[in-house]
Amino acid sequence: MTKLKWTGFAKKSPQERIELIKTFGLLDSESQDILENQVSLPLEIANQMAENIVTELALPFAIAPDFLVNGKSYQLPMVTEEPSVVAAASFAAKLIKHSGGFKTTVHSRQMIGQVALFDVTDFEKASTHIMTQKSFLLELANQAHPSIVKRGGGARDLWIEQKEDFLIVYVSVDTKEAMGANMVNTMMEALTPSLEKLSKGQTLMAILSNYATESLVTAECTINISILSRNKEEAHHLAKKLVMASQLAQVDSYRASTHNKGIFNGIDALVMATGNDWRAIEAGAHTYASRNGQYRGLSQWSYDEATATVHGQMTLPMPIATRGGSIGLNPTVQVAHDLLGNPDAKELAGLIVSLGLAQNFAALKALTSTGIQAGHMKLQAKSLALLAGAREAEVGPLVQKLLNEKHMNLTTAESLLNSLRNAKRS
Repeated sequence: MTKLKWTGFAKKSPQERIELIKTFGLLDSESQDILENQVSLPLEIANQMAENIVTELALPFAIAPDFLVNGKSYQLPMVTEEPSVVAAASFAAKLIKHSGGFKTTVHSRQMIGQVALFDVTDFEKASTHIMTQKSFLLELANQAHPSIVKRGGGARDLWIEQKEDFLIVYVSVDTKEAMGANMVNTMMEALTPSLEKLSKGQTLMAILSNYATESLVTAECTINISILSRNKEEAHHLAKKLVMASQLAQVDSYRASTHNKGIFNGIDALVMATGNDWRAIEAGAHTYASRNGQYRGLSQWSYDEATATVHGQMTLPMPIATRGGSIGLNPTVQVAHDLLGNPDAKELAGLIVSLGLAQNFAALKALTSTGIQAGHMKLQAKSLALLAGAREAEVGPLVQKLLNEKHMNLTTAESLLNSLRNAKRS
């Protein structure tokens, strides 16, 4: 494919961006038609996806272009209402690309189900009886969902843990391209009669866990500190501050919460764009952030003075899907997958974690240099201009006036907009 030139993409109109995507040949004809004709989620389909539907809620669908991941360039679709997110991700991607981009590792791709048993009188004996029947139980789980076995997936392992009054049986399942909640739930429920018989206990529940520790994905990047500043001494100083900011998120839970929220600004946007369950992804990741008994930042940054580079790394549970659920129902989700080149679940998981790390780098760079408010205030001024009713040609001039005001609020924006219009008429 010819090298894609994304220079000035942010300054183009939405229609110009669509035309550029068309010129680049990034979408098939069906997806291009959906994009050009602004086909949203049909109400009749929405009515089948949830209860009590009356309409749909639209969110901005943007593109963060030219993410270099494992030597390949990707254009990442992002669904978000927060103004600074896409700009920050795009900025970070551009800087990190010059240092070689992101590298990802998918450690495994399995979901975990659990059957919680109670009223077990002899935990040791129950555990022994269950483990002697491990092969039988795995086969029983697979019989409950034979279609996944035909596709090369299925139940892979079974283990037991005693936690206070509960004996918990865990099963790992290769769900292939699906997230697999219904699949795993069906398998777990199929095991309950046998587990009750073997343990002489009762089943409290049988369900998938969103703490997907068998679906860990790592993204990392190594960045020359020259991108932080052209001045070597200042670049060294900023690199040390960036690493200290990472360390702060490891020791202070108040900072860790905001640190991780910034990461999920990017992750949620791509998870939503691809029709995946962002709530499940967040729940698992926040649990993973607390795995050592304290809530910590999910990313880690280090500085190698000898090579003048900073290294970022982040490992997350990322049980993402490319099939199943509502993924095939939403036309815009179809566009997102097509725009990415229709990756499989492992590839998509790596892209999502890379985007989260890029978002984190952008936030830490801003926090430890210019401060986070410089960019935020300009975007806030733009939001106020739009709320005040500014037309496209009025937004720029109104934003500049708002930024010069001591108090920036909607009343001020409306007053300044009236002044602008009166000056134009006179």
